[in-house]
Amino acid sequence: MAHVKEGGLIGSGKRFGIIVSRFNEQITKPLLEGALNFLRRTGVSESDIEVVWVPGAFEIPLALKTLADSNQFHAFVALGCIVRGETSNYEHIAQSTTDQIARVSIDYRIPVGFGVLTVDSFEQAVNRAGGKFGNKGREAAESALEMANLISQFEKPESEKVLKSSVERWSKQ
Repeated sequence: MAHVKEGGLIGSGKRFGIIVSRFNEQITKPLLEGALNFLRRTGVSESDIEVVWVPGAFEIPLALKTLADSNQFHAFVALGCIVRGETSNYEHIAQSTTDQIARVSIDYRIPVGFGVLTVDSFEQAVNRAGGKFGNKGREAAESALEMANLISQFEKPESEKVLKSSVERWSKQ
């Protein structure tokens, strides 16, 4: 029989960083509320959630990297809203932001729930921030929690980490 691993949706004991873009705040605030409500309902303590506001979506990756450097979080949720305009700026910001968020996740091996909306209109954004298509902030938090729980199943027990570091230290002497 196959050995199957899945991440669960129990959040107690997990610490989350949520990075939110202030640009298009009328959309990102409901995304944040959706993420916070989900995390609270799954048992994440209020004291284990840190919310960081940044000016725009382009600044999300730097904030993510800074928080990842602190080594204090099990997962992150990135929330923003990029609405297509009349220039190509939309494509540049959306692509760069998406690529750099993925890079932080891969480089640090830490889940990032992706809740950065890339939409053609403000109406589409409203529909995805608690409207008829649900709340993508809640969905991003769910993804982050599930992945944090999945990844934790692959971590070595603390006793193995201590043993390995002792062996490495003695072999260098």
